[in-house]
Amino acid sequence: MKKLIYILVIAITFSSCNEYQKALKNEDIAVKFKMGTELFDAGKFSKANRLFTQIAPKYRGKPQAEKLMYMYSKTFYEMREYYNANYQMERFVSAYPNSEKAEEIAFLGAKSYYHIPPVYSKEQKETVLAIEKLQGFINSFPESEYLAEANTMVKELDYKLEKKAYEIAKQYHTIAPHNRDYEAAIKAFDNFIIDFPGTSFKEDAMFYRLDSAYQLAINSVEWKKEERIKKAIAFYNSFKSRFKESSYIEEINKMNEALIELQKSFNTKS
Repeated sequence: MKKLIYILVIAITFSSCNEYQKALKNEDIAVKFKMGTELFDAGKFSKANRLFTQIAPKYRGKPQAEKLMYMYSKTFYEMREYYNANYQMERFVSAYPNSEKAEEIAFLGAKSYYHIPPVYSKEQKETVLAIEKLQGFINSFPESEYLAEANTMVKELDYKLEKKAYEIAKQYHTIAPHNRDYEAAIKAFDNFIIDFPGTSFKEDAMFYRLDSAYQLAINSVEWKKEERIKKAIAFYNSFKSRFKESSYIEEINKMNEALIELQKSFNTKS
């Protein structure tokens, strides 16, 4: 019995493959459309895509074109060819703005770019583009059923940009002891805090900015030391007023005490 079932499965599979090969070679676009639709419905997106690619230009202007282009664009998404998916989906929305499928396709087109961005440590150009695409969808479909998911993805991508910028700034702080470039670290953290005012990394960023300013002040040449001490103390006051319960409090208090002692020496000289 098992052997008979196995033979039947093989026969059906062979028959299906044979029909597919025939459809690929068939000059009748209706045959390709029918077979492609059946394959699409069965979740065989790669095969459906091959057939749709052959007939898409020939259906332009025909009544079935909307359905074809809907399926065609989705095959790219299901195949994880996200650049092609976005391209075809944007074409679909442009050609059929009033389609009942326009919202779904617009969302998937934007979501395609969400799948493309690299990890935070790499170049973030695609991340920025993904945010723009998703924000464009949100603006176009403010009442969409996909709105919550789109907003969640935007927040996740924003976090990637924040983490990337934070790690770059922190890298300046990390290498500063070796090249004494604490000024670059301070500037990088300043820019980060301005660019991401609501960031979850703000406490750490302000601490490392203070630490950079502290290291710059205590290791400074005499004629620059007084000004740099004042700047470091200002960073200390800013940090303490914002993060009174911080785990860094003990450490920054010691920094401040050392800075005040150095400052007293200048007051004595004057």
